[in-house]
Amino acid sequence: MKECIELAHRGEGFVSPNPLVGAIVLTKEGKLAGKGWHKKYGEPHAEVNAFKDAEKNNIDVSQGTIFVSLEPCSHYGKTPPCADLIIKKGIKKVVIGCVDPNPKVDGGGIKKLKDAGIEVVQGILEKECKELNEIFFKNQLENKPFIAIKTATTLDGKIATKTGSSKWITSQKAREQAHCLRNKYDAILTSSSTVLADNPSMTCRLKNSLCRNPVRIIVDSNLKTQPNMNIFQNDGTKVYVACLNESALHNYPDNVQIIKCPSKNEKVDLQYLLNELYKTGIKSILIEAGGILNSAFFKENLVDKVYQFVAPKILGDNSAKAFVEGFDIESIQECLNLEIISVKNFEPDILIEYKSLN
Repeated sequence: MKECIELAHRGEGFVSPNPLVGAIVLTKEGKLAGKGWHKKYGEPHAEVNAFKDAEKNNIDVSQGTIFVSLEPCSHYGKTPPCADLIIKKGIKKVVIGCVDPNPKVDGGGIKKLKDAGIEVVQGILEKECKELNEIFFKNQLENKPFIAIKTATTLDGKIATKTGSSKWITSQKAREQAHCLRNKYDAILTSSSTVLADNPSMTCRLKNSLCRNPVRIIVDSNLKTQPNMNIFQNDGTKVYVACLNESALHNYPDNVQIIKCPSKNEKVDLQYLLNELYKTGIKSILIEAGGILNSAFFKENLVDKVYQFVAPKILGDNSAKAFVEGFDIESIQECLNLEIISVKNFEPDILIEYKSLN
């Protein structure tokens, strides 16, 4: 099952809105027959690819076992039901990581397999399999996009000096990993302040053929950004601009779309914006912004996950820009609480991943 999870990760950035799935099929004797993963939305699922791998090697899988990180589907979508294919192949045992939360499945695949006389074992590395598809589970259970914040800070939580200098807090190795995160999410969101200060491209610049640019979103209440800025480049990627009114509307490139939002405390209503983005098919968003917008998402309890790259540096300046700003807290009991889920080394820096407890 661990290898199924590893295989599933290969589909990151390409299977949305589908889940990440890996599968391994064994022969009757328990020998490896084939491996597969869901490679791209609309294309064959992991189970299909695992069986194809076995066929390519002329290996008989009848009376064999298949391991799959997520319950095989039982309905027709872009592809036929995988549960039906498993039955057709004469598999005798199916080992499943976790149940598919999609209401069209949700145990239906397991029932179909059991009704066909196939032994089903479920809940193997269930926690890890659910974490693999944390985005998919949020989408299916809440009909909302999964929201993560990515930041790079000094040890004292600063993202830039008081003059705005921030290049580079972290190392090249850490920045490359940040681009891997961009490749994982459907969209990347930032503020007009970040665009005006840094003129970023917000593209994914991995050095391989699997790189693709996420949709770009700018929260720009009063349309202060200009259409000739890098973020608006017409590279075939959709760009959304969230604003309060269109009175200062610019002549943007064709790939730019305006989302007019209601006001909440004279700022863009973030919950409204997320609902509108979800309607367009955006299932996951990575926020790369300054302390003010980060804090706004935290205050609205909209953050599911945080990726914090930490460099072994100290600014020690109260005027420096912080990862979060604007909280008026007097008691330590009022702090927002997060749970650390992993710590990874990207020497000399580390990446700490947190999940929200709100």
